[in-house]
Amino acid sequence: MPDERGPFGPVPDRLDSTFDLLERARRGDAEALDRVFARHLKPLQRWISGRLPRWARDMADTDDLVQDALLETFKRIEGFESRHPGALQAYLRQAVLNRLRDELRRKARAPARVDVGDAERELRGSPLEEAVGRETLAAYEQALGRLKPEEREAVIGRLEMGFSYEELALALDKPTPDAARKAAQRALVRLAEEMQREQ
Repeated sequence: MPDERGPFGPVPDRLDSTFDLLERARRGDAEALDRVFARHLKPLQRWISGRLPRWARDMADTDDLVQDALLETFKRIEGFESRHPGALQAYLRQAVLNRLRDELRRKARAPARVDVGDAERELRGSPLEEAVGRETLAAYEQALGRLKPEEREAVIGRLEMGFSYEELALALDKPTPDAARKAAQRALVRLAEEMQREQ
């Protein structure tokens, strides 16, 4: 893999666990912070754009929004406490959602520009909603909420954020990509069982 670029320069490619990188970042290691940032930026950008309705994606540059949310979050990373595998992933997703809500509120207060296509765009859902349908998405979200935190993070990491098994292993603190693959498979089976309960 080529070197990644963090906000402070190139980030060497080493397979340290997210937990180890966070500990180093808390101690002031800028390289570790860059690597955590780079590891989560693109997956979070994919995740949020896949969950936004078209009108919201047109409204703000989601890549910048995610980057801003991560920069602000990592400024306060010392206060984050990892209580389970995938906790950072969930924390960062929440920070991005909070930043998105702030942006949507800000845009709502601005004078509206009327566009004939606005009404049509507002009726469309996110790409995820369009792909699976609103009812299926509601069942998915409810079933996801009943999973254990690690199962939930495995499903979200694999399905929604598009993590490779190597990335998933790092996010879930699994020793190998194969262990992450097995954890994701078990979590998906549990998700399917929970979704069957909804029908």
